[in-house]
Amino acid sequence: MFAEASLSVWGWGGLGVVLFLISFGPFAIFYLAFYILCFIGGGFVVLLLFGKTNSEKHLERCEHSYLPPTQAGIMKVLEEMKCESKPIKIDRRLTGSNIIDEPLQQVIQFALRDYIQYWYYTLSDDETFLLEIRQTVQNALVEFSTRSKEVDWQPYFTTRLVDDFATHLRVFRKAQERLNEREDPKQRDAPDELLDSFFEAEVEMERKICRDMVCTSRKDEEGYLRDLCEVLLYLLLPPGDFHNKNMRYFLREVLARGVLLPLINQLSDPDYINQFIIWMIRDSSCDYEAFLNILKLTDKPAELEAVKDKVLEELQFLRSLDTAGDHISVIKNQMNSLLFVKKVCETRIQRLQSGKEVDTLKLAANFGKLCVIPLEHILVHNIALQFFMDYMQHMGGQAVLFFWLTVEGYRVTAQQQLEVLQSSQRDGKNQSSQTTKGLLRAAALGVYDQYLSEKASPRVQVDETSAARLEQKLSKEDPTPEIFDEIQRKMYDLMLKDERYYPSFKQHPLYVRMLAELDMLKEPSYRGSEDGDLESFNGSPTGSINLSLDDLSSGSVDESAQLHAFISDTGVCNDHGKTYALYTITVIRKNSDGSEDIWKTYRRYSDFHDFHMRITEQFESLAAILKLPGKKTFNNMDREFLEKRKKDLNSYLQLLLNPEMMKACSMLIPYVYDFLENKAYSKGKGDFARKMDTFVNPLRSSMRNVSNAVKSLPDSLAEGVSKVSADMGRVSEKLGQDIKQSIFKVPPLISKSDIDPEHCRVSAQLDDNVDDNIPLRVMLLLMDEVFDLKERNQWLRRNIKNLLQQLIRATYGDTINRKIVEHVDYMTSPEQVSDYVKRFRDSYWPNGILAETPPRRDKSTRMRTRVAAKTTLLGIMPDELKHIIGADTTRKGILRVFDMFQHQPMNRRLVYVFLEGILETLFPQYKFPELFQKLHSRSPRVLKYSKKIRSLQMR
Repeated sequence: MFAEASLSVWGWGGLGVVLFLISFGPFAIFYLAFYILCFIGGGFVVLLLFGKTNSEKHLERCEHSYLPPTQAGIMKVLEEMKCESKPIKIDRRLTGSNIIDEPLQQVIQFALRDYIQYWYYTLSDDETFLLEIRQTVQNALVEFSTRSKEVDWQPYFTTRLVDDFATHLRVFRKAQERLNEREDPKQRDAPDELLDSFFEAEVEMERKICRDMVCTSRKDEEGYLRDLCEVLLYLLLPPGDFHNKNMRYFLREVLARGVLLPLINQLSDPDYINQFIIWMIRDSSCDYEAFLNILKLTDKPAELEAVKDKVLEELQFLRSLDTAGDHISVIKNQMNSLLFVKKVCETRIQRLQSGKEVDTLKLAANFGKLCVIPLEHILVHNIALQFFMDYMQHMGGQAVLFFWLTVEGYRVTAQQQLEVLQSSQRDGKNQSSQTTKGLLRAAALGVYDQYLSEKASPRVQVDETSAARLEQKLSKEDPTPEIFDEIQRKMYDLMLKDERYYPSFKQHPLYVRMLAELDMLKEPSYRGSEDGDLESFNGSPTGSINLSLDDLSSGSVDESAQLHAFISDTGVCNDHGKTYALYTITVIRKNSDGSEDIWKTYRRYSDFHDFHMRITEQFESLAAILKLPGKKTFNNMDREFLEKRKKDLNSYLQLLLNPEMMKACSMLIPYVYDFLENKAYSKGKGDFARKMDTFVNPLRSSMRNVSNAVKSLPDSLAEGVSKVSADMGRVSEKLGQDIKQSIFKVPPLISKSDIDPEHCRVSAQLDDNVDDNIPLRVMLLLMDEVFDLKERNQWLRRNIKNLLQQLIRATYGDTINRKIVEHVDYMTSPEQVSDYVKRFRDSYWPNGILAETPPRRDKSTRMRTRVAAKTTLLGIMPDELKHIIGADTTRKGILRVFDMFQHQPMNRRLVYVFLEGILETLFPQYKFPELFQKLHSRSPRVLKYSKKIRSLQMR
């Protein structure tokens, strides 16, 4: 039954399907499915729209049911916001000085335009924000100006600034010394090793501060600047503006990353510093000798290659010129000069690349081809005396030298006091001769007890006869300045002839170092062969120096005749390949009988130079009156230069032949006639002798070391008696002790016994109780640090300091401190500050348009700038300074300062030190030193050094 029912269902179903397909076709089933889907989808859409409408109506009913109605105040605020905003009035006064405010306002306007407006206008047209920014910046500048006026900047510029620089240089020098102590040459030349040594030396000196992270990590540097700028904004902004976080963060980022960071990047760039050095000393002429010295001393092949490339470029240009006539000789001279420079560069490059660089001092000591400087000149020359004193100490003969120097000091003092006594007696003033003689006797006995008596230590060994004769004179006769002359002469002969002393000193390395300091040691020359063997040592020829004037052979001279001379013509001569200028001098002599003699003579510049050296040696007063035109090596045959030199030499001759000059110095006449006579000029000195004179003669009057050590002219005769009585009893003892203490390397300016000079700031060596002008003393400490004078013994360093003071005071007088202060006042005057702002404005916005970032200069240009900067620095060093501290020491000191500026991380450290010093001076009432200590104490080197100190203290 069930089976029949199921069969009927399937039968009727199948019949229905067949009839459906026959009626509607085979695709009807697909249409049916499509209709069903459309029906279902339409139902869902109707439900969605219906639900959304009902939900919105429900939410609206809920809002009106539970929320309070809108207040009228909101509508009022919206209406006021739509109204036009009132303009903000900005006071354009900033510093109180119109000449500063005007360019400063332009700087603010340009900065807002180029750093803020260009992006702000893409967000909004409302200028209220811009006006508020401008007002905030002006408020900060007003506050900064107010504080600047309240600060006395003189101590900072005269003391703190110089101290910061000198301390930075000390850290650099210590880093170099540590590297030089390492045995591996690769470590000594690695820049990273130098940086590590530098910052290790800094933390040892500063103890709780190390700026290595700020100077070497960009991230840490930006963080440091942000912290610093936030503190500055707190001090300069009104409280309302500072507590506005958006405003504060915005200004902090602009100031830190938009102003300070680019400025520090530029100021620390070595190439920028080199250009700045050249610009600062742009008025000084290029010194050919300094230029050649730099090329011969540089250890950077890149510098030599850059100079060589420029020389080749100039040679190619000169060869391409189509010239004729007089210009040919000028161009040939220029080409010869350039070829000479090219040869110097190639020779130096060859030595550096071959690795056969030779130590000139060691080479000179081995070859022995050295000039001979007489002992008498060594004893009166500061530089030479230092090395001879060190040698005598090494040989155990320091007692002989100290005795000679002490006696020299006694003689000067005795002569001075006797002159004072005679002057007072001539003036009719009362001064007891017995008192002066008693003081002289006490001083003479002091010398005798210190060096010649049985209890003397060390005791000078002299024959008993001379000692007894001297003792008898001291007991029975009035002491005279010449009382020790006999024994002093014997000590001089002992030093001169004893093989242990002066003869052996001439073969000692200290003698070679002395010649290097006197600039009498030249470089070795090499063969052009590939092996680079040494050919010869180009030192000065062996032989003694005769500094006395040769006997004149011109016969008698009519001193009543009037002499006139002028250079009438100039020519260029060529003798065996050597080109030089020759000057035709027309000489007119008017005799006493009315007759007139006229002749012509011919002289080279070297003849003028030799003549000038001869007369200034014999008549020292002429050195300050007669000024010979300077030398020039390159382009010295140029027509314009020859005309200028002709004019200068004519002025020299007219001043020399002035009747008043000849009358005042009648002994000068034979020398003048010998020079102007129509004959070949016989030079009194060879090239080396004139070079020696360059060092000896200008210092002869001031290099009497013992004289300067004990000479003290009384302020008045009445004060002089008491002053002499207080000093004479101790003069010989004091001088002897000073000389004896010279064997110790003790800095002369340190009076604080608890200070280690190598692990403290330079200014820590100043004694606060000394009544002396601080700026000059700090400047002397800076020179001490630049030229590393701590290697000199104490007595000679004191003399160097005194000579430097004399040199400075000879330039500025006794008001050096006032000069420095006046210069600082001038630098900070409104006119100068206005000029600084204008220069900044014109530099960053030339013609009111933001300057584009200049592309980095190519390596060759930067290398040539390095050479030019070194040459400029070395060229401005006065010869007087070289005479005092030595030519080699001067070169090393200048090159050390230059090398210090060639490392950007170190330059950044110096910039931050200056910035911190300015802030500490500007805000003395705030604890900026503690703040900087906290900011820089994050360095791992500080933590490492602190642990090291604690471990040492626990032992």
